Amino acid sequence: MPTVDLTSLTLPARPSGSSDVSGATAATSGTDRGDDTLAGAPRRIGLTLAELQHAARLAGDAPLPFELAPPRTGDAMQSRLGDSPATRDDQAFRAALDALHDPADSLARRGLTVDGVLDPGVAGAIGLLAAPRFALDMDVAMAGVQAKAWHRQDGPAVASLATADGIVFELGWFGVDAWAGELARTAAISEEVELGRSEVPAYVDLPFELADAAAEAGDAGRTDLLPVLAARHTGAVRGADGVLDDASVVAVLAALAGEARGRLRALGADVSGAEVDTVGVVSWTLVADGWRALRPHHRDDALRLEVRAVTPDDLASVVAPVLGEAAR
Repeated sequence: MPTVDLTSLTLPARPSGSSDVSGATAATSGTDRGDDTLAGAPRRIGLTLAELQHAARLAGDAPLPFELAPPRTGDAMQSRLGDSPATRDDQAFRAALDALHDPADSLARRGLTVDGVLDPGVAGAIGLLAAPRFALDMDVAMAGVQAKAWHRQDGPAVASLATADGIVFELGWFGVDAWAGELARTAAISEEVELGRSEVPAYVDLPFELADAAAEAGDAGRTDLLPVLAARHTGAVRGADGVLDDASVVAVLAALAGEARGRLRALGADVSGAEVDTVGVVSWTLVADGWRALRPHHRDDALRLEVRAVTPDDLASVVAPVLGEAAR
C-alpha cells in the first residue's frame, strides 16, 4: 500500500507567525509552556491520518511535515487495458482512509480532546512540528518496508512523527536529552532482517568515482567490470590496516552491492528563518552484518567515500555534526 507523498525531503520554513500557529506552539516556548509537557521522558501516541489531520486543525491549523499525493488517475491506455498496480494500490489506500472512524469522535473517546479542546501535550507536539528551529527528516527502508520519520527541535524540546504506511502515525514528544535514544529507535534493525557475516570491512576509504562506477556496474548486472574498475584505482583504496590490493577491492565492491539489505537517509536543516538552510545529509547502507555509514569527504583535492561500521546507537553522534548546535 502506498504511503503519503513523502518521496521528497523538502523541508518547510518556519511559518510567518500567524496568530493561530503561535497559539498552537505556545506549549513549546519556554515559560509559556507552564507544565513543561515536552520535557522529560518520551511520550508517544498512535494516531490515524484522519486523527492527525483533525488534531492539526484543532492546533490552529498547524501544517504537518508532509503532503498527501493527489489521487492517481488512469490514462487512455489504462482505460482500455485496466488499472495499473500503482492505481490499484492508490485506490486501496484511499479506501482505507475512507473507512477510518470519525476523528473528532475517536479523539474524544481516547481522551485526547475535551469539549473540542486538544490535549496540551499533543497540541504542543504538533505545534513544534509546525514551527521548529531545526528539522531532521529520515527515510528508512529494510525488509520490504519503508518508513518516514520527521524530528523537529527547538530549545529543550523535540517532537517526532513517523509512519510506515501513511495511515497510522506515531506522534512523540520528549526533551532534547532523550533525542539520542529516539534516533536509535529509528535506526533499529528489523527482526525480519537476518544478519550474518559481511565481506564489507568495518572501515574502508575509496575514491568516490570508483564507488559510483561500481554501483552503476552492479545495478546493470555487470559485476565483470569490477576488476577493471579496481585496476584503474590501484593503491587508492585503504582499509584499517593500509592499502588494499586489487583483489580485495573487487571483493569489497561486490559486497557493497550484493549485500545491500536496506538504507537510511537523513536530511538536516535549520528552518528557523524565512529560507531553509540545509546543513547536511547522512546516508547509511545495511549490509550482511549491520549498518555502514557512507561519508563523502575530500583528501588531496579528490572526492572520496569513507565506509565505516556503525550501530543504531551511533546515529545521534553522526547526526550531531549535521545539525550543528541543535542540541545546545
